Amino acid sequence: MSNRPKQIAHLDLDCFFVSVERIKDPGLRGKPVAVGGSPQGRGVVTSASYEARAFGVRSAMPAGQALRLCPQLILVRGHHREYGEISERLCTRLQELAPVVERASIDEFYLDLTGCEGLCKGDLGGFIRTMQRLVLEEFSLPCSIALATNKTLAKIAVGTVKPAGICVVPAGQEAEFLAPLPVGVIPGVGVKTEARLLSRGIRTVRDMQQRTLEDITKLLGAHGQWLHDVAHGRGSEELVTNWTRKSISKAETFSKDLATMAELEEELHLLVEDVCSTLRSKGWKTQTIQVKIRYHDFSTFTTAHTVEGTNDDPVVYREARELLHHLHDGRPVRLLGVHLSNFTSGEQLSLDFADHDKGRQKMLKAVDDLRARFGDDVIHVGHA
Repeated sequence: MSNRPKQIAHLDLDCFFVSVERIKDPGLRGKPVAVGGSPQGRGVVTSASYEARAFGVRSAMPAGQALRLCPQLILVRGHHREYGEISERLCTRLQELAPVVERASIDEFYLDLTGCEGLCKGDLGGFIRTMQRLVLEEFSLPCSIALATNKTLAKIAVGTVKPAGICVVPAGQEAEFLAPLPVGVIPGVGVKTEARLLSRGIRTVRDMQQRTLEDITKLLGAHGQWLHDVAHGRGSEELVTNWTRKSISKAETFSKDLATMAELEEELHLLVEDVCSTLRSKGWKTQTIQVKIRYHDFSTFTTAHTVEGTNDDPVVYREARELLHHLHDGRPVRLLGVHLSNFTSGEQLSLDFADHDKGRQKMLKAVDDLRARFGDDVIHVGHA
């Protein structure tokens, strides 16, 4: 039993943010769509449909550049809180289908299907195809799934069949599958590493396989050990199942630099409302509040403060405003952000303030419900 090869699937949601927006507005289907910021300002693309990618539109690209590449591009403002909620619901559903599930990111999941062959008559390939169909039918989300003997190989394999593809790499054929692929598919091979490999004639994974471990480590140092292992089909087999979100953040890049503190405070208040609403939806309180500013010359500064656990907008805003005043040197600001971390359970209340806090939480929940139903601008909690 211990010698049985692992069977690990990697499920990757295709253009997840765009897919969610298409559920909300079916008229976006089949059209070049990107989720991102304003093209009039400094917004960037966070997700692009495959129709948009055909024009060269990519994530992290300035929205203005994306529109120049694809004039018919439809830019949609993202709804990141909703993306997170859908991701969590999908993770719960996957846990009903597989014995071990790792949520690697908001749109990527690993599933350990080792030992499940008997449940699907030995056809794990058919099982992951059924899983793909269920995700589409129950969540209206297209996805690609690859099955391999380790996580690293499954992640590489899924990239070869996107969008909406299925790939199975049989045990014993790992190196053969990888051999013709460009060396850049190996996780950890960035732009600089790839350039060094190309300069030595290592263009494909096969080229890497034909070099000794000594050759690769001499060229790339200790990191070469990992790359050499992956090139031969080896990788991590352990799934991390106790994934917990460690931070919540929101930042805004302005179409025009903000020059006055009044403008910055107004934007800060909106950012705080957003992150606190997400915080309460998780049942958490934050103990660390961080503010980030970026000036017109791209110089970026952050500062943070530790507080007693809270998820109350005015309390977080008061602390964030003090950090902003401490941080700002008077220059026009290009970007402003709020980052919350070091979470505790929202149930941890002091006895002296338990009744007051429960009432306050009830009021804040009503505010969150109104925003979810009618939009974020329907109601605001006053400054502290």
